Amino acid sequence: MTAPVLRKTIFLKATRAEVWAFLTEPEHLAKWFHPPKQTLAAGQRLEMYGATSGDLLIWGEVKVARPPEYLEHTFTVKPMGDAVSLVKWTLTDVTGGTQLSLEHSGLPATAEGFGVVLSLDKGWDEHLGQMRAALHEPVPA
Repeated sequence: MTAPVLRKTIFLKATRAEVWAFLTEPEHLAKWFHPPKQTLAAGQRLEMYGATSGDLLIWGEVKVARPPEYLEHTFTVKPMGDAVSLVKWTLTDVTGGTQLSLEHSGLPATAEGFGVVLSLDKGWDEHLGQMRAALHEPVPA
């Protein structure tokens, strides 16, 4: 059996720099995901908190940050136990905007862990949709 790997690609009507900000800056991450307390940068702990609860939801370490083209970090959530997965973000210029690709590997490869894979698969779809909405339909200040 092959270990599951989630792969997602979306197209955004925004520059790579704008998309990069949505992947790394707390105020923008809060619009579509779970905000950290500091901007994500290579070598730093990754700690993302529930926007309403304030609880630590996701943790890991930022391994690589090459603005505005590539971000790589480890990723753990409570349902994964002690397992550590890896998330890679690639930002590519395309005519009219940016192609954003996500690869999430190191996921549970057991029948018992498949529920976590399904949950992450659905969650990434929802969060990426929220990112698209936040970038394409900004809320007036």
